Amino acid sequence: MECIETDFLVIGSGVAGLRAAIELSDAGNVLVVTKDVMKESSTEYAQGGVAAALSDEDEVGIHYSDTIKAGDGLCREEAVRVLVEEGPDRIMELIQWGAEFDKKGTKLDFTLEAAHSRRRVLHAHGDSTGREIERVLINKITNMGNISRFPFAMGVDLIVDDRGCVGAVVIRDNQPVMILSRATLLATGGAGQIFQRTTNPAVTTGDGMAMAFRVGAFLENMEFVQFHPTALFYPGAPQFLLSEAMRGEGGILKNIKGESFMKNYHPDGELAPRDVVSRAIISEMVKTKASHVYLDLTHLDSDFIKQRFPRIYSTCLSFGIDITSEMIPVSPAAHYFMGGVKTDIQGRTNIPGLYAAGEVASTGVHGANRLASNSLLEGLVYGKRAGEAARERASTPLSRPSHNLEIKFSVLDKAERYRERIRRIMWERAGIIRCNESLETARRTLAEIKGLLKGNYQDRSALEVKNMLHCSLVIVESALQRRCSIGAHYRSDYPGKDGCFYNSVAKAEKEVEIVIERKEVKR
Repeated sequence: MECIETDFLVIGSGVAGLRAAIELSDAGNVLVVTKDVMKESSTEYAQGGVAAALSDEDEVGIHYSDTIKAGDGLCREEAVRVLVEEGPDRIMELIQWGAEFDKKGTKLDFTLEAAHSRRRVLHAHGDSTGREIERVLINKITNMGNISRFPFAMGVDLIVDDRGCVGAVVIRDNQPVMILSRATLLATGGAGQIFQRTTNPAVTTGDGMAMAFRVGAFLENMEFVQFHPTALFYPGAPQFLLSEAMRGEGGILKNIKGESFMKNYHPDGELAPRDVVSRAIISEMVKTKASHVYLDLTHLDSDFIKQRFPRIYSTCLSFGIDITSEMIPVSPAAHYFMGGVKTDIQGRTNIPGLYAAGEVASTGVHGANRLASNSLLEGLVYGKRAGEAARERASTPLSRPSHNLEIKFSVLDKAERYRERIRRIMWERAGIIRCNESLETARRTLAEIKGLLKGNYQDRSALEVKNMLHCSLVIVESALQRRCSIGAHYRSDYPGKDGCFYNSVAKAEKEVEIVIERKEVKR
């Protein structure tokens, strides 16, 4: 097996991975492994914006309160405090590096999104905020000689011995490569692809979460999956995200009869928390026997729509929908994981030498439900912090694993069939609305698939199926045990919050048998 040695290994190239790599750059050599081209990540597709208390009408304390409220009682207060206090500095740093956020005159322009009590969401080029942040960070690392890229490579497994994590095995061109490092940082994003409808790119198959889980890292609160209320629903079109900022700017949700309905479900109407809006849309779809609802912007000025949402406007127009004069067919789709690899506020996991940042991690910032546009901010703040912590291992001896590393690769026939089966059962039985019966059905189906998947695989599609399966199993087990409803986790058979104030921690035992522990939250 080919072997590469580096001081620091970063797996993933979204906002968190790139910000971590920048932080590590003057402490040693950094290798950034990416599954596709460097810019292919959820960051690239993040439209709405990045939240930070920078406007004249806002305060850090207000941003803190809004985040805590959105988290529905399960946020870690210390983690939220770090996010909102350090966030403005990370944004100003981006601007110094060349980020061009939209302005109104000479001042930064802020928009409003659901559950925010102030207009604090910065945006770039209307609706391409993630793309702008990614551009700036990639430009920054390009000028750093000790950061190397390793594209079109996918993680197989982390290498862990009695000293902790000492690197990872990846595949490139279907060939295994062992990468040894002093510190390994996961920034692989979420796992939206385990659901049949998702706004996430094809690379988000839960790789980092699954790899960490298999070597003994703890996964926390995996049952909390945020479903974005408004993804494009149109024959032949991708499940394109329609930013929450569209509702923040006055967009109205209507059922197929043309009736506005959100005030019937929540006093904040279109700006209610995302989980409320998603369930309201599902309810209207059931009532009207429809496969979608509509997002209506036709009452807004057409020039404003084109200027504020140019990417959304052009994308919808390419499918024959003029959003300035036609309502947009939408329905919910899996969007963001609040849970992930459990870390402290410096990105440390329970395994020495292994760190995580961004959507793959669970810092406790989001609690049971993420406040809109806090995700890019989390990537910046905690990417830097995880990089700072990993720097502490710069003097750790670099050596080969203490045991012989032998991997026998298997072949998985019809991987795509397994993939679609997982996606369908997770969407239908473990999605927006859950119950014991639906979750038990999902558990049985996933267990059947697990019995057919053995060993390691040497091609991307098979590896992705394995990772999707392991993440799905943890989600279903965690959701079954949480017999209550809170934040993004809603059970129709247990609609109340009684007994819900705990964090679920999943551990792997004996060939990824799942053990769930409850960690009570002090209130």
